[in-house]
Amino acid sequence: MVTLHNRIRAGGFVESEGNSFYSRDQITIAGGAGVLFPGTVLGKITSSGKYTISPKTGSDGSQIAVAILWDYADATDGDVIAAAVSRAAEVRADDLTFDPSVALLSDQEAKHTQLRAAGIIVRF
Repeated sequence: MVTLHNRIRAGGFVESEGNSFYSRDQITIAGGAGVLFPGTVLGKITSSGKYTISPKTGSDGSQIAVAILWDYADATDGDVIAAAVSRAAEVRADDLTFDPSVALLSDQEAKHTQLRAAGIIVRF
């Protein structure tokens, strides 16, 4: 059986953001991260400065949610440049995509708290 996913458009998860693209940055998604969709919660790998999907736990820095991917990105075969919301924004909780390790509601709430520290407010 084929699983269908209803994906949102680029930036469709944003409720509000700063003027003149203040909320967005150009980032590098680390190769091997796979196919990522708009609204994917990202962490930054400390040693490389590249971003990847933010897991529940880890030790490379990516376990701390600091940004949300703006549009579709395919980093399966190598690094890719992408846009991300990284500050001064409000986003819809229902439109966020998390790493599979962030499965419980309490895990997602922890990611919301991490995003708040980056200036991104998650709204319900």
